[in-house]
Amino acid sequence: MAPLAVVLVFIMGVFAVAALWVEADIRDQDIAERTAAVEKLFVQKLDKDTNLMIATLRAMMTNPSIERAFRDLDRPALSRQMGSLFANLRDKHHITHLYFTGPDLINLYRFHSPEEFGDEIGRLTTIKARDRQDAEHGLELGALGTLTLRLVMPWRRDDRVIGYLEIGEEIEHLIGEIKEGLAVDMLVLVDKRMVSLQQWQRGQALMQRKGDWGRFATHATLAQTTNRPLAALDDRVLQSLLAGRSAEIDESGRSLHLAAVPLKDAGQRHIGNLVVIRDITALKSAFNWSIVAVTAISLLSAIGVLGVFYLALDRVERDYRRQHDLEHQLLRVNAEYGRILQLEKLSALGTMVGSIAHQLNNPLVGVVNLAQLAERGVDDPQRTRELLGEIRSAGEDCRSFVKRMLAFSKVSSFESKPTPIAALIEDTVLLFRQTETRHQPVEVKLPDQAVVLAVDPILLRHALFNLLVNAAQATSDDSAIVISLEREVDPARGAPGWALAVSDRGRGMPPEVMEKIFVPFYTTRSDGTGLGLPVVQHVALLHGGQVNVSSEPGHGTRIAIWLPDSLSDA
Repeated sequence: MAPLAVVLVFIMGVFAVAALWVEADIRDQDIAERTAAVEKLFVQKLDKDTNLMIATLRAMMTNPSIERAFRDLDRPALSRQMGSLFANLRDKHHITHLYFTGPDLINLYRFHSPEEFGDEIGRLTTIKARDRQDAEHGLELGALGTLTLRLVMPWRRDDRVIGYLEIGEEIEHLIGEIKEGLAVDMLVLVDKRMVSLQQWQRGQALMQRKGDWGRFATHATLAQTTNRPLAALDDRVLQSLLAGRSAEIDESGRSLHLAAVPLKDAGQRHIGNLVVIRDITALKSAFNWSIVAVTAISLLSAIGVLGVFYLALDRVERDYRRQHDLEHQLLRVNAEYGRILQLEKLSALGTMVGSIAHQLNNPLVGVVNLAQLAERGVDDPQRTRELLGEIRSAGEDCRSFVKRMLAFSKVSSFESKPTPIAALIEDTVLLFRQTETRHQPVEVKLPDQAVVLAVDPILLRHALFNLLVNAAQATSDDSAIVISLEREVDPARGAPGWALAVSDRGRGMPPEVMEKIFVPFYTTRSDGTGLGLPVVQHVALLHGGQVNVSSEPGHGTRIAIWLPDSLSDA
């Protein structure tokens, strides 16, 4: 009993450790998903605000009065024209910066700070907009420690740049919106190497902010959504976050999970980080209570198991022999089952080998016939070269087919290229005539214009060859097999396309056979493999098409491969 008790205790200990490990892994996955969601939503909001700013600047550029004042360098006129609009943008859309700058990058008017003008604007977005003569946007860390989304657009008239418009917004409001959307707190940190202490202090006083320069050794706190600083978030924890790891801290009775998202400016420089803070107090508490409950239930269950085991000891010896015999029977059953599985695998392998032989046999018969013709025509070099070319073409088809069969189980794409369908039909009919010993007549009906489609010629040739062979086998007399290529609209999707059809006047198929023609290995012939039409259907599906079958017993069958109109007619 003692060893059993020790084993049960050990199992419960392992379970508790595994549960804690799984719970930690789940929390790590959760913070990783939240961090990725924050990063994605942050980028989306930046893009949304950028589009709004683009629309705003374009609207300004259509105003003749604003353009006249800008051209004339008339600051009072600009103030009258744009003052109320900037106030509206600031109050309703969080726009904090609006610049009118000349073509020489000398500032004409700052609407957020009208008393400052005449200086050269040398920010990265402005320089890039001037060099590329196109709109540029991105985050930029200002000299005063402000983190701003900026958009700069050249103002062109008559193939000449009359100046540049710049609009921007500080990003603090975005973290508030993200907090409400994803239920996480955030902390915006700025690398101290990117801004001086004096400029930071000046910016905080000027913008009436409450940033914290001295809290961390390497980063300054620009903004946060928490009501008060997190005392447990110190330099050691921050360095772990900056290294790409997550961290957990306890703060005022709460359990918090943290991760960091890098912030980059318009020049892809690393200027700071966005710390994501996830409150996992309720989640952790629920898990802890679950562990306690499970452990208590496990202990009670273990005590019950020990009691039952103690009472059942006297029955173990009596049941041992019976159990021993049963195990031997199960072993025999497992051995038999293994043999059955092996036989099924060998049977499946034989079926696959038979299908490959079926697919290769037809073109190889043509190769043999062509080789015999070449032997008889050695006195005619030109004819011999033509026959050798056809032999090589058939051999290349066989080699390509073998390669496709080797990767058949994982085919998800095909090697499509613009292919003249008429030439493909002609090559396939030629190979069929060399292979088919009855010399069944074949009629080809093509449209007046040449049709070129993006298809895999090897696969489509094999599919068409299979249809010709099936038609010949279904026809007992000398009636012709008809190949037609016609324009046809897919009735289900309404998409334009082409129907490559093979029709015969053979015995046709009854409804019960029609239902199973695409089932692999189903065949009504003793020497058939049941893979011809499934291969045709597979080829059609790879091309985004389908196979349509119509048959009437005693009157023949029509099988059409519908292909989408992937290229314009030549």
